[in-house]
Amino acid sequence: MNSARRWLDTNPWIWSLCGAIAVWGLTIASVGGRGAGATLSTALGFATFYVVVGIGQMLVISAGPGNIDLSIPSVMTLAGYLAMGVMQAQDARLALGCAVALGVGLAAGVANLVLIRGLKIPPMIATLAAGFIMQSMTIAYSRGSTAKPAPLLLAASLARVGSVPVIALIFLAVAALVALGLARSVFGRSVLAIGQNPRAAYLAGIRIGRTMALVYILSALLAALAGLLLAAYSGGASLNMSEDFLLMSIAVVVLGGTSIAGGQASVAGVWTASLLLYLIVTMLNVFGVGAGLRYILTGLIIIGVLAVAKGRPTA
Repeated sequence: MNSARRWLDTNPWIWSLCGAIAVWGLTIASVGGRGAGATLSTALGFATFYVVVGIGQMLVISAGPGNIDLSIPSVMTLAGYLAMGVMQAQDARLALGCAVALGVGLAAGVANLVLIRGLKIPPMIATLAAGFIMQSMTIAYSRGSTAKPAPLLLAASLARVGSVPVIALIFLAVAALVALGLARSVFGRSVLAIGQNPRAAYLAGIRIGRTMALVYILSALLAALAGLLLAAYSGGASLNMSEDFLLMSIAVVVLGGTSIAGGQASVAGVWTASLLLYLIVTMLNVFGVGAGLRYILTGLIIIGVLAVAKGRPTA
C-alpha cells in the first residue's frame, strides 16, 4: 500500500489521466457508444494547444512561488493576427509570417523580463500589464487585417496520420524532450533547483538571472507558436480566439501535478490534464450545459486539486 501511494505521489499525472478516461467513457456512454474514436481524435487536436501554452506556463511556475505568466492569451492573439496579416493567405509569405509570430513571442518574453527583473515588478502584475498593452495593440491592428493563414499552414495544422492529428504527434515529441531536459540538462535542473530554494541555488553557483530569462522567453515563444497554430487551425485569427487560455494554461499545469510552490514539474501531467479539461467541455456540451456552468465546474476542479496538493508530499 505504501509503495503504491509513493508511486502515485511521484506520478501525479495519473489522476488526470484516469479522470480523462472516465469523462471520455461517460461521454461516449451518453450517446450510445457512437463516435468514440472521433471524440478522442478531436480532443487530441484541441488539447494540443493547451499543451503548448501549458509547457511554457509549467516552466514559469516550476521556477518558484510568485512566478506566473498572465500575458499568454495576449501574446497568442497578437502573434496570430500579425502572422496572418503578414502571410496574406499566400504560401510564399508563410516563412515570413512564422518569423513574425516568433518575433512577437521573443519581444514579449524580453518585455516581461525587463519588467520583472529590471524594474522589480512582481511577475503577476508585470505580465498582466504587458498583456493589456499587447491586447490593445491587437485590437488596433485587427481593424485593418484579413487575418487568414497561408493554405499550406492551414493544411499542416489539420493534417492527420490515420485519425491522430500531426500537431499532436509533434508536441508529444516536444513534451518528451522537455521532460528529458528537465531531468538531465543543466537548464532543467537549474529551474527546479531555483523553484525549491532560490538562495540554495544561488549558493550552488546557479545563474538565476539567466535561467529565469530563459523561462519567461520560452513561455512567450510557446504562446506565440500556439497563437500561430490556433489561428491556422481555426482558419484565421480572431480577437476572442485565446480568451480561454489564461485559465487553461494554469489549470493544466496545476491539474497535471506540477507543484504551485515550484521545484516540481510534470510534463506528462500537462498532456493528461489538457485532455481531461477538453473532454469535460465536450461532455458538458453533449449534456447541453451552458458556458457559464462550464467555467464554474472548471474553477471548482482547480480549487479541489489545489486543496489536495497542499497536503501531498513532493517528489
